[in-house]
Amino acid sequence: MSELEKMYEVILDRKENPEEGSYTNYLFDKGLEKILKKVGEESTETVIAALSQSNEDLINELNDLAYHLLVLMAAKGITPADFDRVAKEREAKQHNLKPERRKIEKY
Repeated sequence: MSELEKMYEVILDRKENPEEGSYTNYLFDKGLEKILKKVGEESTETVIAALSQSNEDLINELNDLAYHLLVLMAAKGITPADFDRVAKEREAKQHNLKPERRKIEKY
């Protein structure tokens, strides 16, 4: 079992068996909007770390982002098996390069 899968199992356990003082339970109690806000914050922090901080800082931000994505998955009933299924489907595709988006000219 990967570390991500272990983390997901702990998150599911917190969802089913809440523990007082648990940050995971705090997120579930606050609901989807709070979880999504944290995913957004951690995504931004990951981008900043990738651009201007050390690899160790980036690794920490990636772990924070992964954790919050797993909380989101658990909140929405999505499992690592669901993720793996889609990843395998995508892996089977060849020559899947999408055209570049048109340049935004007006804001």
